[in-house]
Amino acid sequence: MTDKVGIMWFRDDLRLEDNPALHYLCETCSSLVLITNPKSAEDRRSLGSASKLWLHQSLHSLDKNLNALGHHITYFSQDPETFLETLCAQFPEAIFAWNRRYDPVSIQYDTKVKEMLQNNGATAKSFNGALLCEPWSVETKTGGFFKVYTPFKKALIAQQVIDEPLGIAPIEILKPIDVGNNEKLEDFDLLPTKPDWSPSLKAFWQFGEKAAHDRLNIFIEQNIDDYAKGRDFPDRTKTSFLSPHLRFGEISPRQIWHKVEFEKNNQNIDEKNADKYLSEIIWREFAYHLLYHTPNLSQKNFAPKFNVLEWRKDEDQLELWQKGLTGYPIIDAGMRQLWQTGWMHNRVRMIVASFLSKHLLIDWREGEKWFWDTLVDACPANNPASWQWVAGTGADAAPYFRVFNPIIQGEKFDPEGEYVKKWCPELTKLSPKYIHKPWTVPQLLLKECDIILGVTYPHPIIEHTHGRTRALEAFQAIKEYTS
Repeated sequence: MTDKVGIMWFRDDLRLEDNPALHYLCETCSSLVLITNPKSAEDRRSLGSASKLWLHQSLHSLDKNLNALGHHITYFSQDPETFLETLCAQFPEAIFAWNRRYDPVSIQYDTKVKEMLQNNGATAKSFNGALLCEPWSVETKTGGFFKVYTPFKKALIAQQVIDEPLGIAPIEILKPIDVGNNEKLEDFDLLPTKPDWSPSLKAFWQFGEKAAHDRLNIFIEQNIDDYAKGRDFPDRTKTSFLSPHLRFGEISPRQIWHKVEFEKNNQNIDEKNADKYLSEIIWREFAYHLLYHTPNLSQKNFAPKFNVLEWRKDEDQLELWQKGLTGYPIIDAGMRQLWQTGWMHNRVRMIVASFLSKHLLIDWREGEKWFWDTLVDACPANNPASWQWVAGTGADAAPYFRVFNPIIQGEKFDPEGEYVKKWCPELTKLSPKYIHKPWTVPQLLLKECDIILGVTYPHPIIEHTHGRTRALEAFQAIKEYTS
């Protein structure tokens, strides 16, 4: 270890363990400056409202952990390049380190910052702190990138870098340095005020590195052994709820992988369910693989043939979908869960995305934008990749003729209607026979259940068969146009 100053630039890696950039500085330097800009001035896509709330809570938790070790985060609002250049002048020959991000603007910006620092005599290092493998390291036999998930999965697993040991940063042995910047986390206005819709989200979630590991432990101890089947039922708690913790780097995918593999190899958890869960971690990797190789993933159809599709513009129906007032209970329950908790069950995400992009024929980008603003786990890779998958426009996408029937999906995956009743309490008195199709309920029974269609609960905004037929005709026209 030298007497050099290390400067750690926190971004989407808000943790102390298995943080390669931080670990490198702790192994290389004797003193440390910790910095972040919660509202980065880079020309990136601005965080959605729910993600801003999570970021505030996560940074608060990280700073609390650092304070216990004698350190603190320096918050800055300047453009990162400008602020880092100032630190470079203040600490000649300092070592700057950060973990990489993979959206196109960040790649270009980080390259620019690294060159600036090196030109000013500093050392600048970047690391992979977010993925199992770098997106460019997984290639087809011909040197291209994968466009289908399964062969990507096999190629990734074949790389044994996943098995590399996890790092623990001995940050407490380094001298903390105060650079005299007095900005505070509260100065960045990340929390909602008028109106303050945050209480329900704060009540649903715990934030920070410890909370992430608590979630993982609970999942392994209580839920993973029924994951392969139970994950499809939204009324059950069989998912890990780790997606927002991964999004902000409170836990790394390698930590999850190592933990699950350890428990599986020691026969503490079922192999089939463990592997099914790990395949979802690899889906996240696949999404970043796609983002890296197709930078406009959130703006353009991955499959260009869909550029000729004429999406419908219907602001009224879009708003009813956003508010959970479509008249289809499984969809409305999902959209209300999203609004109240900042999260939605994965099976329901597919159903609501299919309904918007196929039944309503509204551009998938409208749905992606809504999820970006309302999801606490809104990910620059997973969000657009998953929307394109459901819409049929993406890589390894669901075929255009796959149109989820919201009635059948509800009856199959919420057979007792418990999920619907939780998020659409006006339907609580309906029996399982009717709860996913309340418009079929006899009038007398509706009255007994205190339901007035069109008043206490809406009529369907589109009839299922009509929506499905219209979608198939539109997508079939693309096939004929491009064949």
